[in-house]
Order: sequence, then C-alpha cells, then structure tokens
Amino acid sequence: MPDTHDPFAAALRMQGEVMRAAMAAFAGSGSAGAGSAADDDGDSDGEPEGRDAIAQWGRTAQELRAMWLDFVEERLSGRPDPANPLDPAAWMQMAGQWPVPPQADPAAIERMMDDGLALWRAMAGAMLGETAEGGDGPPETALPRTDRRFADPAWREHPAFALLHQTYLMLADYLVSAADEVEGVPAERREQLAFATRALLDAMSPDNFVATNPVVLKRTVETSGRNLVKGMGHLIADLRRGQLTHTDPAAFTLGENIAATPGKVVHETPLYQLIQYDPATKDVLAVPLVIFPPWINRFYILDLSPKKSFIKWAVDQGLTVFVVSWKSADATMKDVAWDDYIRAQAEVIDHVRARLEVPAVHAIGYCVAGTTLAATLAILARRGQADKVASATFFTAQVDFEKAGELRGFIDGGQLEIIGRLAPEGYLDGRYMAATFNALRGRDLIWNYVVNNYLLGEDYPAFDLLHWNGDVTNLPARWHGDYLRDLYRDNKLVIPDALAADGTPIDLTRIAVPAFIQAGREDHIAPAESVWRATRHFRGETTFVLAGSGHIAGVVNPPAANKYQYWTGDSRAPSLDAFIEGATEHPGSWWPHWLDWLKGHGDARVPATGKRKPGGRGDRTIEDAPGRYVRMR
Repeated sequence: MPDTHDPFAAALRMQGEVMRAAMAAFAGSGSAGAGSAADDDGDSDGEPEGRDAIAQWGRTAQELRAMWLDFVEERLSGRPDPANPLDPAAWMQMAGQWPVPPQADPAAIERMMDDGLALWRAMAGAMLGETAEGGDGPPETALPRTDRRFADPAWREHPAFALLHQTYLMLADYLVSAADEVEGVPAERREQLAFATRALLDAMSPDNFVATNPVVLKRTVETSGRNLVKGMGHLIADLRRGQLTHTDPAAFTLGENIAATPGKVVHETPLYQLIQYDPATKDVLAVPLVIFPPWINRFYILDLSPKKSFIKWAVDQGLTVFVVSWKSADATMKDVAWDDYIRAQAEVIDHVRARLEVPAVHAIGYCVAGTTLAATLAILARRGQADKVASATFFTAQVDFEKAGELRGFIDGGQLEIIGRLAPEGYLDGRYMAATFNALRGRDLIWNYVVNNYLLGEDYPAFDLLHWNGDVTNLPARWHGDYLRDLYRDNKLVIPDALAADGTPIDLTRIAVPAFIQAGREDHIAPAESVWRATRHFRGETTFVLAGSGHIAGVVNPPAANKYQYWTGDSRAPSLDAFIEGATEHPGSWWPHWLDWLKGHGDARVPATGKRKPGGRGDRTIEDAPGRYVRMR
C-alpha cells in the first residue's frame, strides 16, 4: 500500500529498485569501455589495460581527496569569510525563514499515485524490451513530460533514467500546483511558499547528482573521472571567492573589450563618478543625455562589448552621453541613505547643465535608479525646478511595488532581520545580492552551472553579460534596509507625501515631465505589470513600450542583433492586459523607437565642440573612462 503521507519516499523506494539495475548495466558497459579485465571470450589479453584503468581510477580518487582535504585545512587555518554566501550556514539561516512546502490533500495524492502507476506501466514495457521503433530507447508515449534539463538522449537510452526523471517531473508538477493552490494563507505568504517549493525542487533534480545523471556518468567513465577532478577545482575556486562563476574570469578587461567606449571622468564625489563620452558625430543633439544605472550593479551593463553597447549606440546617433558610475559601498558609507542617491541625481543634472550651459537634460533611470529618478523628479517638481529635465526614460523601473514579483519573498520580518545581521560593518556584501538574483532563476543561473562546471568539468565560456553579472557591488546597509521596508514591503512611494528625501516630501502625481516607460515581458525582477503601474501615477505624458525578453536582454537589445520584438499601444489603457490586447508588435529592437520619441522632445543640434568633447583644450578632467570606481571591490 503506498505511503500517502510521504509520496517522495514512496517514489524514491520504487526508483531505487530500477536504479540498481540501471547502474549495474551502466557500470558494465562503462567498465568495458575503460578497459575490462577479460574479453567476452575469456582471453586475458585485456588484463594490463584493465589494471591501468583501475590505477587511473585510484589516482583520480586520491587527487579528489587531496584537493578537498587541502581546501578544508586551508579554511580551518584561515580567517572565516563572514560575508560568504556560499557558506551553507548563511543559507540555512535564510532558508529557515521560508515556509515549508505543504502536504497535498488526499485527493491530489491519489491522482498523483494514479499518474505514477500509469507512468510505471508505460515504462515497464520499455524495460521488458518494448523499445521505440528503430531505436533502443523507451517508447515516446512513455515520456509524457519534457524539460530541457533532460533533453540529452542519455536520459532515454535506459528505461531507469527515463523513469527517474519522468517521476521527478511528475512529483514536481504536483508539489508546485499544491503550493500555488494552498488555501488559508495570505497571498504574499503563498508566493513565498511557491518560490521555496520551486527552489527545493530545482535543487533535488536528478541531473544535479553524479549517480543519477547518465550524461555525467558517461563523461566520468570516458575520462576515468578527470571531469570530476576539474569540476572539484572549479568548486573549490568558487568556495574560496564566495561566488558562483559563470564565465571565464580572464576573458574580459575593463576599458579594453568591455566598458570600452571612449570618454573621460569629468566629475566625482565619494559616492559616484560622472563619465562623459567622446562625440562620434560632427554635431549632436543640443539636449544632453544623462544615464543613471542601478548601483546594485556596475554601470557597464549599458556598455558591454561594442556591438551590444547602448552607450556607444547612443553616441553614434549624435547624443552627448553622460553616465554615473556609482562607488561600491564600504564601511565609510554605512550612513548613506536613499536621500544621498536622490541628492546625487539632482547634483548630476545640475552639473551637466552647468558644464554644457544648457537649460535641461534628458534623463534615463534603470531599475532601482529609475525608482530613484521618479523620486528626484517629484522633488524637483515640488521645488519648482521640473524644467531642469526635458524628458525622463525608465528602463524596467518600479514605483508601485504591489506586484513586485518574487523578490517580495525576501522581505518579510525574519528575512529583513537576517539581512541586517549580514552587514555588521554597515554594508551588504554584493555577493549576497548576486546569490539572491541567481536564486530567482536558480535552474538557469545555479544548477545549470553546477552540472556543467562541477560535474561535467567543462570550461567556462567567454560571455560579456555573464562577466558583468558576476562583477558584484556592495550596498549601503542603511539604504538597502530602508528600500526593502519602505518600498518593497510597505509600498509608500505611491502614497503622496508618505516619504520625504533631502527635506522635501515626495508626491509622484506632481511629475509632469514626458516619460518613456519600458518593461520586459518576461522580466522576473521588475515584472511588466509592476512597471506598467507608473503610467497610473505620473501626471504628464507617458509612453509605454513592452519589450520582448527580460530584465537585461529586454533592455540590452541592439538593433543590429535583430532579436526579440516590442509592442506599442495605448499607454492610457486601463491595465497592462488591455494595453497588450490592443498593442502592435514590431520586430527587433525598441531603441530606434525610443530615439524618435526623444527627438520629438527636442531635435535641435549643435556642433560637437568645446566641452562637448571632454578633455579638450581648457577642459580639466579626472581620468579616462571607465574610471576608478568601476574597478573597486
């Protein structure tokens, strides 16, 4: 009789019987490939080759053991890293605050067991030799669920591995549904529960373990375990640095093949550097462009390799471009608050206006810097200084956090208390933020690399976006805590005058500056519905554009790539769904559409002379772009 109280245990017991047969068959074929002790006809000519294979396996085991013991001794003899997010103790604290996945109701368990028996009956035929026509694998009808983690043919070549991953997918479907449909809990708690359930299931996937991943087993047999030795090296390197590696760390150099658009640092404070880029055209738009990137990450997400760089593209279109490079927080910034970032944005706007002797600037705010830009615009409006900004563009920026997505799962009281303890010196180590964002896409940004880098021992790719993703920045703890509490948890920014900064109350309904609001349709950090809500809070003209892809690729989508698409429509529609229903789809990048919009708010041009060329005669600058701050850790 099945144990209806613990479907996982029942399923694993059933799988264990089949796995023993599978492993025996796999080991038999693998050992033959590695050099068997005797041939099938009893000839002992294979004995030296077999002894060599056994010796190689022994050397591999010794090397793995020595590598791990050396690392353990190193850690025991050295100072612990209190801000290492790969320390299991730190994540146990975080995970301890997550809700426990629910037990399914009896009817759901009965349906699950019925489906499980149906799956077993289908697989039994394959195990008895009823293979797919023209092949050696189980029948296609025996694999009702597909998942790219199990796309390799090896997951079909033996019925046990097919049964293993199909049973896992079936159980995962039921548990996720149970978490999504649980009753009697608040909606926010249900979202936390769904996230915790998916995270647990992703971690339990059979492709994450050597013994249950036929692709890894095959590679291990083929290389006599050298893949595991190489993977152990990758694992130890990541444990030392406290961060998962996604790309070849030696593939990119700032200022050479990444963040390489020519320019100068023209101004700096203890909080930021201001970069101005060299013009690429003889004349430029009279109104300059100021970009505020998020200080959660490095600014060069908008200046990746030249073919992907938004900054280079904007310069090539005849814009005078300034970018803020925020300083990564240290102990000297323990008292930095949101007011300081708002004040910094206002200072930058004034500095650019004075430097180029222009009345106004165009401004872009990306993610959290876009949230802050909205507050800055509201404060300028209240002070009677709204005309300092000719237009404002928001890249995947939220001002209304009611529908802020999965990140809300990290901001209940217990989580905030733990986050506070992780910043004893007044700043939060950027590795924690990187780990949090990776966890939102754990299947792609954690477990995929565990399999490829630790188990298969593959080389790291050279990928500029992943290089940027791993180039973390530290955050002022005071700002971070206030931001999570006041905005994410309490959603105060959309309540007129509920918040103030730099001595001025904030009321978003005072913003009358023309606003271009871009969202990513698959954005999991700033969900499109959440970004859309800005159109309901600003008083002025708003233009909403929905881009294909997510938080990064939806923004960094150069026209030359001809990827994805974007939608335009009625920005006054009553909801995002209504906007989408009446929207027009356009292929490719939305950048040219944005440029046309920008020119609609001032297309006068001036010669690219004087201080439009930073570092020219009589213009004192600080250093070449990308500057010192972007290199600080």
